[in-house]
Amino acid sequence: MPADSSRPLGAPELGAEQSNLARVFARQKAAFAAAPAPDKAERVRRLDALAGAMEKNEQRIIKAINDDFGNRSGVETILAELIMTASAIKQAKHNLSRWMRPRNVPTPLKLAPGKSRLEPQPLGVIGIIAPWNYPFQLALSPAATALAAGNRVMIKPSELTPHLSALMAEIIREAFPEDVLAVIVGGVDVGQAFAATPFDHLLFTGSTGVGQRVAEAAAKNLTPVTLELGGKSPVIVDQGADIASAARSIAHGKTFNAGQTCIAPDYVLAPKGQTEAIAEAVASATRKLYPEIDTTSDYTSIISDRHFARLKSMVEEARDAGAKIIEVGSSNALHPQRKIPLTIVIEPPANTRMMQEEIFGPVLPVLSVASADAAIEHVNKGERPLALYWFGKDNAARDKVLTRTISGGVTVNDTLWHFAQENLPFGGVGKSGMGAYHGDKGFETFSHMKPVFYQSRFSSGAMLHPPYTEKTSKLLNLIRKIA
Repeated sequence: MPADSSRPLGAPELGAEQSNLARVFARQKAAFAAAPAPDKAERVRRLDALAGAMEKNEQRIIKAINDDFGNRSGVETILAELIMTASAIKQAKHNLSRWMRPRNVPTPLKLAPGKSRLEPQPLGVIGIIAPWNYPFQLALSPAATALAAGNRVMIKPSELTPHLSALMAEIIREAFPEDVLAVIVGGVDVGQAFAATPFDHLLFTGSTGVGQRVAEAAAKNLTPVTLELGGKSPVIVDQGADIASAARSIAHGKTFNAGQTCIAPDYVLAPKGQTEAIAEAVASATRKLYPEIDTTSDYTSIISDRHFARLKSMVEEARDAGAKIIEVGSSNALHPQRKIPLTIVIEPPANTRMMQEEIFGPVLPVLSVASADAAIEHVNKGERPLALYWFGKDNAARDKVLTRTISGGVTVNDTLWHFAQENLPFGGVGKSGMGAYHGDKGFETFSHMKPVFYQSRFSSGAMLHPPYTEKTSKLLNLIRKIA
């Protein structure tokens, strides 16, 4: 039978990759309908299969990601891709019994002696659109949680990581039947078709602009979405902060994966009079992290020529506008491998692209603010960021920032680490995203927490059925008093 035999009359022909997408989705829907409630043992088997496939192919994964980037630090891949994914799998196994257990909720007196529970139920088929910056972890960590919740899962990796995408498809094909877990490889057209597929839940990680289009496509099917986006994540350095310590953390957060991290520090707000000192401290800290930044394999390349050109253009625009530029490394020496030195930009004008767009690379604006209140005001003038970082020693000042700003997540006196805490939900707010996953929240995101009321055989509810009498009025008055 032709692959597109179910295509509606008059609809355009599907390409081979899109036909494969439709075929796998149909298989997973049918498999879920036949077995909608896998028990704990089956879910553990699936998690073990995922962990085993990852462990068996660790070196191939490292090489594939390195090939896609041009140079990707092996340590960064192990830490951010392999360890993080293994941690998500282990946490899911450790908590699975608790997550699967029905949860009793209080029943009001007027409904006693009935009982109320939330009963976790798999949703069905989960779609995951993964980005290029952490292509393994941001595909398979949420997949692990979705499998733990009892779902079938389909993954669309980025077309910017073709080596890893092909390898991941091979690894998953060998470890799983495609009606349980499958990887759909393809370009932008396949990504668009994937977003338009009527999944039972869709997780997208990527830019705000693309996330909006994904949400629009999903809305046509009323597919619920979790959007992990980005934005301009600020660093607030409070008066009296340990500048050397803060600079070390900022430098690490901004240079890890060459700043190609959705929660990387996007810009720094420095106390008035300390801007130059903080910029120089970040530069000094970076030189210690990467003594041979021009040549070391510890420092990751920019993913593509287009992104490389975009970042260079941002810096040149700020330079032309009169901003002071500090480069840690030689931009000419780094060019052949698409490497950009950590580039600190002091006081770029507000109308430059780097102050209007998410940077997503190793370019760090440092701005002066007159006070802590001014820093808060600056953050609140923009869109709500995915992350916020605060450095200081004054707990009251810290709590004021936490109370008066809204962001997806926060790390205090460091950067990035709230993402690594699997027990903290990870998600954005406003244009930095919607919904969250990780840990308990991830299981709930990929489950239907079905509310169930168990009526008691001793219930007096029948007394409220017609015909209504004087006894009905007395019962209504009693309910009013106890409600």
